[in-house]
Amino acid sequence: MSIATLDHSPCVLIIETDETLAHSVSLDLQESGYGTIVTHDAASGLRQATERHPALIVVDRMLSGESGLAFCNHLRGTGMRTPVLLLMARDAVDDRVACLEAGADDYFLKPYRSDDFLKLVKLYLKVDAPGAEQLRFGDLVLDLAIRQALRNGRAIDLTMKEFDLLKCLMEHPREVLTREQILESVWGYDFVGESNVIEVYIRYLRLKIEDEGEKRLIQTVRGVGYVLREA
Repeated sequence: MSIATLDHSPCVLIIETDETLAHSVSLDLQESGYGTIVTHDAASGLRQATERHPALIVVDRMLSGESGLAFCNHLRGTGMRTPVLLLMARDAVDDRVACLEAGADDYFLKPYRSDDFLKLVKLYLKVDAPGAEQLRFGDLVLDLAIRQALRNGRAIDLTMKEFDLLKCLMEHPREVLTREQILESVWGYDFVGESNVIEVYIRYLRLKIEDEGEKRLIQTVRGVGYVLREA
């Protein structure tokens, strides 16, 4: 395990079996001004996450002994909401679904590309600009200060990316947003080829905000995108 800390800078926990890759990721992060903690297995990674409370966790899906998905499940089971990025070799629909079900916020496809990876990291470690404390639409409330959603007073547990997606929709109520607009606003980087990542996240977001049988608010506009409005 290696630790490199920088005063007053966010710290990123890296859990990667491949020591060469772990070193490259850590070095790139340090050169960008972040502190890093590097571990090579899920058990030590979970211990470091609990003890040091990093701002972001990067974990390989294929760890020796235990998968990165299992790590995410264990982490979320402790109640920690630290954003988690999975390093993955495949970009199939079932991989994205497994990523969300495990509690990860996002994923980065191998092979590792430093520029693209750092762009994604910056999205998760950026400081939100000051503004309104809450967004409201009907019985749905999004508290920007504590990053929590409420519907009819019921607290809704969202990953960071689900929160950002809902925030994007609630900032433009009754306005149809194209898939390209949503990708740019929420993910901030270009996807290579066709990707249904938005559809996957919309599906899970709907399941959470309609958990008590509430009426649907996120509507699909076929061939265009999505809109937040009452049916």
